[in-house]
Amino acid sequence: MTTTATMPETTDSTIETVPSFVQDAWWTPAPGAAEGTPVRDASTGRLLAKVSADGLDLSAVVNYGRTVGQAGLGGYTFHQRALMLKELAQYLNARKEQFYALSAQTGATKVDSMIDIDGGIGVLFTFGSKGRRELPNAQVVVDGPMEVLSKDGSFAGEHIYTRIPGVAVQINAFNFPVWGMLEKLAPAFLAGVPTIVKPATPTGYVAAAVVKAIIESRILPEGSLQLVSGSVRGLLDVLDYRDLVAFTGSASTAQSLKSHPNVVEGGVRFTSETDSLNAAILGPDAVPGTPEFDAFIKSLVTEMTVKAGQKCTSIRRAIVPQEMVKDVAAAVGQRIEERVVVGDPRAEGVTMGALASLEQLADVRAAVQAMLDAGGELAYGTLDSPSVTSADGTRAVVEDGAFMAPVLLSWADPDTEIAHSLEAFGPVSSVVGYSDLHDAVRLAARGGGSLVATVCTNDPSVARELVTGIAAHHGRVLMLNREDARTSTGHGSPVPHLVHGGPGRAGGGEELGGIRSVLHHMQRTAIQGSPNMLTAVTGVWHTGADRNFTVETEGVHPFRKSLGDLHIGDAVRSDLRRVELEDISAFASSTGDTFYAHTDNAAAEANPFFPGIVAHGYLLLSWAAGLFVDPAPGPVLANYGLENLRFITPVAAGDSIRVTLTAKKITPRETDEYGEVAWDAVLTNQDDEIVATYDVLTLVAK
Repeated sequence: MTTTATMPETTDSTIETVPSFVQDAWWTPAPGAAEGTPVRDASTGRLLAKVSADGLDLSAVVNYGRTVGQAGLGGYTFHQRALMLKELAQYLNARKEQFYALSAQTGATKVDSMIDIDGGIGVLFTFGSKGRRELPNAQVVVDGPMEVLSKDGSFAGEHIYTRIPGVAVQINAFNFPVWGMLEKLAPAFLAGVPTIVKPATPTGYVAAAVVKAIIESRILPEGSLQLVSGSVRGLLDVLDYRDLVAFTGSASTAQSLKSHPNVVEGGVRFTSETDSLNAAILGPDAVPGTPEFDAFIKSLVTEMTVKAGQKCTSIRRAIVPQEMVKDVAAAVGQRIEERVVVGDPRAEGVTMGALASLEQLADVRAAVQAMLDAGGELAYGTLDSPSVTSADGTRAVVEDGAFMAPVLLSWADPDTEIAHSLEAFGPVSSVVGYSDLHDAVRLAARGGGSLVATVCTNDPSVARELVTGIAAHHGRVLMLNREDARTSTGHGSPVPHLVHGGPGRAGGGEELGGIRSVLHHMQRTAIQGSPNMLTAVTGVWHTGADRNFTVETEGVHPFRKSLGDLHIGDAVRSDLRRVELEDISAFASSTGDTFYAHTDNAAAEANPFFPGIVAHGYLLLSWAAGLFVDPAPGPVLANYGLENLRFITPVAAGDSIRVTLTAKKITPRETDEYGEVAWDAVLTNQDDEIVATYDVLTLVAK
């Protein structure tokens, strides 16, 4: 496990360099190294720190992850790693107030910080839960059923996932220094892949503070997390096909990284989430006065102002019926006037803070000016420096603060190229008019691929046409109406359960999406061999593999074995039980299931699937339970379900059935005194024809 280390503190009198955490130690450049990039308070311009990784041996950092990190994580199962994520989430949650104070220096309001900090911690909680519910308590994931490749079943194949043997390099954007780090760390860690985090310079000190807390927690294995504060130029030179790079940032930087020889030719896995001109489409039914119109305006203003519009998921284009352009612009302006107060986020009542830096402010103003020069018009707002609320409550223009008031543009020509190609990464959006639904879909697609779009309508046919029309151009689509307006997580909020990413301009990558993102850090491999060998590799019993009929070999029913004594392949086979017509009639009468196949011989014979009256499938399942169960109290605590049930051969009066039950998968629970056992159940008739197959799920004491 990692050791507690001291991170240099920043004071007003001494400007420290934001440290890196590499090879299990805090590191800063040696005296005489390059001065470093200055980082300032976004609201006041006060110098906070310097950022530099000058002199850092990136090759050694990568090697440490591949060796020490891989070894440390490799000793744990998915469930054990998931529990570490849960424990880490609890640890950070108890200390989040210190992160809020740092976050305010980036220009983030309390709401902004909640999205970043609480949202990031929430991702840890989610993966800590999903990892234990949806992954095996093992180190290999089986993907899909076994494929039989020989007539006698002695040769078969299937797919498995195992973790990649390198490191996950995570290059993050400035806007969400906590969420952006934790949403990538969680699935990589759960997969068992060591992480190297490279936060963006303007807000990297917040990420460093969170890493400091993580290291002090001593929860994660040594080498599983490293932090590089500063430039990672040359990092791709030391990566190869074993490694993965997950990048969030500008499309131009992503393109530069993707063109590196080690990505193009060397096989480095590369995924990116980049610029995105996200759209929100207002349905023609959502006229002023409807709940949908109100929800649309609220969403648009929220996305313009939360994080001062510095979100990759912000609404950049409000695509609305042409006749409603002025209504939307007026409603947006009114809501901003009533709800938005720009200023230092540490001041009471401020609802929108500064941009991350003066450089970012200059970029956004230049982008807006370019759009104005190309024909855009100011529907609301101005490029003048706003009067803002300072931390002491006074209002004034703060020249050293990166403040900008919200701006809404409109376009006489909705097809103006720059409206669909240039992103002003700040509190800026455009309202664009459409003529019909086909035109709305066309305009949305002009974004060239986006992370998210909203469709706001209460008309199901409108929703269907718009969503199916734009889905292939987007990674996520939110359908907003009166039914979910209060409960929706919002246009701009990715959730860890669903994918985050998008095609084309948005980078073509994919993050989150629950266990999907864990599998991104693993290699899918086709394996072939005998059922016994497949069982040995996967830890899951396969049809055709050896069984141990414990009653015969050990004198004990497998239900009498505790979880620690039970083995994959332990099995029991029952005697035959004959089915009589009276049994079928009695079951029909007692259950009310008098379907003709069980009660009317002539009608059943006319059915192409039945020879006449046949037994109910659920009668046979009930009998099977009676045939395989060992009734006395013991290690088996409960039967909690069936999976993959299929009825194959009908059973008529006079036929007999037996059941063979085999321990297929054993999953101990890390936090309980019991585990789960999946049993392969096969019902056969007197001729050994398969009647039904299914899995029986039980809870078994350790």
